Amino acid sequence: MKAIWNDEVIAESDDMVIVEGNHYFPLSSVNKSFSKHSDKTAGCPWKGTANYYTLDVSGAENTDADWYYAEPKEAAIQITGRVAFWRGVQVVD
Repeated sequence: MKAIWNDEVIAESDDMVIVEGNHYFPLSSVNKSFSKHSDKTAGCPWKGTANYYTLDVSGAENTDADWYYAEPKEAAIQITGRVAFWRGVQVVD
């Protein structure tokens, strides 16, 4: 699977975990040169607190386009060390 935005591959991996329709990539598969830390967080009652990254590709920004759970709750332990995408990021096979 690949995560693509602004004609660049942001992440690529065959090791996927799907939760609530979202494909979670291993953090190690993400091209970190396209991501910068965001201050945004959001809470989920069963997964925990999500942290976000903003994508910066060729001068174009996609604010809070990917998220991860640094310390997921027990029910979501399978997404530890993984990141998911939204806001126009295409996840394709």
